[in-house]
Amino acid sequence: MSEPSATRKAALWVGVVFLLGAALGGIVGYGFAHRSVSAAPPQLPEAARRAQRVEQLTRELSLTSAQAQQVDAIIMQRHAESKALHEQTDPQFEKVRQKAREEIRAILTPEQKPKFEEFLQRLDQERKRNAPR
Repeated sequence: MSEPSATRKAALWVGVVFLLGAALGGIVGYGFAHRSVSAAPPQLPEAARRAQRVEQLTRELSLTSAQAQQVDAIIMQRHAESKALHEQTDPQFEKVRQKAREEIRAILTPEQKPKFEEFLQRLDQERKRNAPR
């Protein structure tokens, strides 16, 4: 076997192994991410989550009932602030998301576009399912 041929074969093998590793990594990563999102437990209503957190803090920190009431009020106030912040920024995130989708659509072939739209539908359904209530 000549030297250039052996080098070419070695480079080809390195390339094949790299591509297989990248493909396998992508498949495993997608599978793990998809499974972990779909396996997420259903979310409790905000009041129940807050009560659970206050109860946990009361237990771990030995809070008095007055302190527990103050912690509950603090968590409720900060939740309201966070919700207001989300209401302000969510439209901006949606605008960025739509811009990215349009840019991706622009580079796809006509055969790829329907598959991309199906992918987006699944993605949007998962986002709605996992969105806080």
